[in-house]
Amino acid sequence: MDRNYQKLERLGEGTYATVFKGINRQGETVALKEITLDPEEGAPSTAIREISLMKELDHPNVIKLLDVVHTETKLMLVFEFMERDLKKYMDVKGEHGALDPFTVKWFMFQLMSGIQYIHEFRVLHRDLKPQNLLVKKAQLKIGDFGLARATGIPVISFSSEVVTLWYRSPDVLLGSRNYNSSIDIWSAGCIMAEMITGRPLFSGSNNEDQLIKIFRVLGTPTEATWPGVSQLPNWNPDFPSFSTQSLRRFILHTSDPLFFDLLLRMLQYRPEARISAKDALKHPYFNEILSSIQAGVQSNPQPHLNDRAIAPARPQHHSRTQNLVHRQSHAQEKLSSQDQLHNISIPQIQLQGLPQQHNQINSQPQPQPQLSNNAIYSQPSNRIASNNTNYNLQLSHPTA
Repeated sequence: MDRNYQKLERLGEGTYATVFKGINRQGETVALKEITLDPEEGAPSTAIREISLMKELDHPNVIKLLDVVHTETKLMLVFEFMERDLKKYMDVKGEHGALDPFTVKWFMFQLMSGIQYIHEFRVLHRDLKPQNLLVKKAQLKIGDFGLARATGIPVISFSSEVVTLWYRSPDVLLGSRNYNSSIDIWSAGCIMAEMITGRPLFSGSNNEDQLIKIFRVLGTPTEATWPGVSQLPNWNPDFPSFSTQSLRRFILHTSDPLFFDLLLRMLQYRPEARISAKDALKHPYFNEILSSIQAGVQSNPQPHLNDRAIAPARPQHHSRTQNLVHRQSHAQEKLSSQDQLHNISIPQIQLQGLPQQHNQINSQPQPQPQLSNNAIYSQPSNRIASNNTNYNLQLSHPTA
């Protein structure tokens, strides 16, 4: 199709595209996403949307679009090459698909960093699942933005046909079209649980079965626990009534209370109650990652990295967390030579050029909370010194 790129092998096929492993003229490995154009309609809207969004996105945890080649009959998107998707990584590296707790934490840190970036860029991915997360050694990137949408200030009514069934939020399953970035948070929570267990948390066979599987774990919502739920288009007053169960009954591969606390904050019924990606990155669950990064900077200071080029449409306000993850590349490069994260000592993670005032961690030991599905949990986290404010965790767990 283009003399600058040579196909090596076919990697997979989707609804409207075939993906190949290829090389460019410099001998660098790339991923080639080839789309056959309809003679009458031209390029699919999903491809146009993906190109328009990907040209603006630039983050260590978002797949990079390198080039677009267009002919009369085909459209080819050239991406950086990643070794495999997260699902295949889990199958190869995991124990019956389950990853060790630190690998889950490191991948979740990268996933939430990428989600925070696209959400601050006002982009909803809308199809987060293990198959759309790409892994190269220890680095994780969000891929496949074919269903992504840019959002505006007014509430926009979107299609409810988004997200693979198992990772679809209950508000979307119930027919809501006025959803927001919280749908990506629900999907990320499902992925978090799947990484630690090796199997999907909710694996329904159809829309209603998916809802029932969610209700069996989190309890059937009511107007008291989710105001307005009975007005959603797909609500059925005859849904069976289930009481709330502890996630610990379904996830036996970790006893970390901070894991369960963050997961519950992501799997809230009410969209507005789900934790944001920005706040998730400040959750104590990630203190091990953040303090280790900071320790690496303090023990081995490096010259500052040059800031990434900023696309014209990028928001000018960068939070301290976004500043942190934008300088994440060095830490990921250091880990990327390792295939098994559990063989790495935490202090090996170093982040080059991170200003200390942006991530000065107060490393006082934290009390281990005892989680109860019907109790309000409050625990002060480590303080980030840039604004001297505590991140106080308060969550009313769903009750039936």
